Amino acid sequence: MKINFTALAAVALLSAFASDAMAAQAVTAKLQAPVEGRKKPVAGDAVFVCEADSCVAASPSGSTGSVSSCRQLVRVVGAVTSFGTDSKPFDADKLGRCNSAVAKK
Repeated sequence: MKINFTALAAVALLSAFASDAMAAQAVTAKLQAPVEGRKKPVAGDAVFVCEADSCVAASPSGSTGSVSSCRQLVRVVGAVTSFGTDSKPFDADKLGRCNSAVAKK
């Protein structure tokens, strides 16, 4: 019985770590125009590091990959050509909604 409980506990811990690892996928934005120098805007409860034509949030929160977060970012760095994680990139509709915030600077 003790071995089964230990195995069950190990499986539960591994599942928790796997979920955290999947949730922590970096959120990346490709910029339409490069930024000068290095900027660190906060959007979607995460710090993006922006250099040249890309911004990366290496430690995103649950809301960092949202349209709202993207809109916060484009208000600081300008329009994006792509946004999201490797497994969940924005489609054309979401990119359009995100980039509509540029005009509202």
